[in-house]
Formats: sequence, structure tokens, C-alpha cells
Amino acid sequence: MATYNRGHLIKESLESIQNQTFSNWECLIIDDGSEDNTANVVDKYTSKDLRFTYLPRSQDYKKGLPGCRNQGLDLAKGEYIIFFDDDDIVHPENLQTCYNLLKGNDFQFCRYEKKPFWKTTDEIDFKPIKDPEFKIFKCSDLDKMIIGKIPFASCCVLWDKKCFENIRFNENLMYAEEWECYSRILSTAYKGLLIDEVLYYNRKHRSSNTGEFQNREPIRVDSQRKAAFLIIQTLISKGRFSNSLKKYFLRLGFEIKSYKIIKLTLKAANAGLMEKWKYKIGYHIYPVLKPIFYLKGKILKD
Repeated sequence: MATYNRGHLIKESLESIQNQTFSNWECLIIDDGSEDNTANVVDKYTSKDLRFTYLPRSQDYKKGLPGCRNQGLDLAKGEYIIFFDDDDIVHPENLQTCYNLLKGNDFQFCRYEKKPFWKTTDEIDFKPIKDPEFKIFKCSDLDKMIIGKIPFASCCVLWDKKCFENIRFNENLMYAEEWECYSRILSTAYKGLLIDEVLYYNRKHRSSNTGEFQNREPIRVDSQRKAAFLIIQTLISKGRFSNSLKKYFLRLGFEIKSYKIIKLTLKAANAGLMEKWKYKIGYHIYPVLKPIFYLKGKILKD
């Protein structure tokens, strides 16, 4: 768990981990330089429960969520890895459910569903988990993960630790770092399970990374551009760039205003000269056409 100035929220997150029905776990809390009372709040847990360990982010890792997670990965002793955020709530049967499904089977991860809440934990209703049904995720499903048909939120996957044997989060990314990292993991031969059970509850608020991205905070948006570019490069290197990914990344390039992504996408798809010119011209006149398309759609809708 990476944390930063969340003394007012982290207590509930730690208690939800402490309430897990599976008890054989360690929770590494990596502080990214909090200036509030986070350390005092966490101390109440580490002093009584030795499964919690609180550490400041080492100077060997860059400031930010990816650096904190990488430090945790380098220190983790467990057979399985899971990332929890410092403002969210975990279903009490999260670890037990995933562990039971993975233990003794030839699968390297278990991905589950999440559900948002806005104000208090009173909104959360933990439903008992009984014999969850699952589907198998194979390397051929990678496209669905990248385009979001099978979303892999950072805290919604329990991983076999060997998935991170030669992989770490890119510490230059301040948003979409899990999208980029998990794409590299899933582009290998690893197989996993998908279960249709809500085992995680994410708190919605404006100061979260996602909230800042939705408000078009420049650092977060630029990080998504960088992550998309890196993912395309990975797909090219592994010969896994498909036509559905071409459509997705071209659309994304227009949405987040990155001709660099459009250009690399066309290169990955072996586009011809005419198609390249079409998108180059289209990108430059898109700001003019976008209001027209919006108005036309609104008229048709009305």
C-alpha cells in the first residue's frame, strides 16, 4: 500500500485488511513523504499487529505511486502480491477467495470486480462469497484488457509474485502506470482467472489520481499519453498489434490530443502513405470539426 497524506482515510483501509478471513498476510505501507498525521495513525496498527510494516519511500525510488509500489515489490516476502490503495475498502473475503482459486492450479492471477462508494463506508454491503464462477483469461485476451473491455484496475488483481520477477512499474508515469505495467505482464504466456464478484470498493473523490485525471489535470493526462505510447511499443516488439488495437489507439490519440500516438499506431499497423496523410490532415483539422460533430450528434439525439 502506497500512501501520501491520507491520515484521515487510511484507518478504514487498514481495518478492512485486518478483517480479512485469510490471516497469513503481510501489509507493507510505503509512505511517499506524508506531511500530515499518517505516521501516527499507522503506528496504532503497526505497534499492535506485526503483519503491518510502515516504511518511508527510499531515495532509491522516485517519488510517486509507482516508486512506492516498486519498493514494496522488492521487499515483499509472500507468494502472492496485491496492491491496495490508502483510501479504499477491501471485502473481508478478498484474499481467501483469490487464494483458494489460485492455490494448486496452473494460473498466475485472479482478477475480480470493484464497486465505487462516495461518502461513507455505510454505503458498502459485503455479500458472502460462495463458490464463485470464473472464466479463464489467456494471452489472446490481451486486446480486451488494453481497450477496457476487461478492465484491470490496479487493486483488482491478486498476482503470483513470479509475474513481477523481471517487471516493475514505470516510475516516470504518474497515471495509467498499472495499465502499462499489466500490459507487459499479460503480453507473456501467463494465464489467469476472472471472477464476477465484487471484492474491492474504491472511494470516489476529487483528490484521487483518477479524479484528477477526470478533471484533466495536465500531469495525469500527459502520463496517459506516455503510457499509451509505451504499450504500443511493447505490442510492436511482441508482434501483438491487432486491427482492434489500431482503431482504439487512433481514437485515443484524437481524444487526448497526441499525434505522436496516432503516428506510432499507423506505423504499427503498417499503414500506407495515403492513410498516414489522411490522419495527419484529420488531426490538424479535428479541433475545428469536433464542435460540428458534437452539435450534429446533439441535434440527431433531440
